[in-house]
Amino acid sequence: MTKHTDAAPDGAGGPPEIDIAFLLETARRAGDAILEVYGTDFAVDVKEDRSPLTEADRAGNAVIVAALRERYPEIPIISEENKETPHAERKDWTTFWLVDPLDGTKEFIKRNGEFTVNIALIHGGEPVAGVVFQPAADRMYWADPATGAWRSVDGGEPERLRGGAHFSEKEAVTVVASRSHLTDEVHAFVAELEAAGKAVEFRSSGSSLKLCLVAEGEADVYPRLGPTMEWDTGAAHAVARAAGRAVLNWETREPLRYNKESLLNPWFVVE
Repeated sequence: MTKHTDAAPDGAGGPPEIDIAFLLETARRAGDAILEVYGTDFAVDVKEDRSPLTEADRAGNAVIVAALRERYPEIPIISEENKETPHAERKDWTTFWLVDPLDGTKEFIKRNGEFTVNIALIHGGEPVAGVVFQPAADRMYWADPATGAWRSVDGGEPERLRGGAHFSEKEAVTVVASRSHLTDEVHAFVAELEAAGKAVEFRSSGSSLKLCLVAEGEADVYPRLGPTMEWDTGAAHAVARAAGRAVLNWETREPLRYNKESLLNPWFVVE
């Protein structure tokens, strides 16, 4: 299997300097707003695409968008909960924020804790910095362009994430997949690994945590053989990339790209 480096594109120039501590604080404040709703008997609405929406999505989005606009007014924002910006307007954006204030709304509704706050900085079509915060577990992941990928639990000392051996080099492989969107194609992927003689452990998880599990070495590979949007993956892609992992288009084996005409992601694999 061909391995691919998730490198920045030529000619994109350097990304702007970003205060990572500010992003961590913003994600935590959004998480606090989300947890305020989590403990109540909240209502669930349905968006046009049939996906669920809660007051927590709106509350988290309000915190993040207000903070980013105040601190970085020159950098535009794409957020799941904002009206989508037409491609004609955003196609020339070199740098922008990509936000999913509450990824894993289905997990939020189930109250299983597997939902995340996601803030990514996209530059030249690639995620160069990102923060993923799991409020219910007080678990924070982030990618700093200067220092790499990190994880902190319960506000503790940050731990560096450095990836690990590629799953093709292992005899025992842990595959992580979606808890709410498991497909037949993922089962086929696992069967193929087993046919190649590998011992496969299967792990389910919600939201962008799946990419983070690969980044921290708790899982070896995440095949996402179903639909996602760019805001679902941007922040965790930055973390995986900074940890030495790759997030690749399933068919082309090229790194996942951002700010496409359609914000729908192709199938991909994190390895």
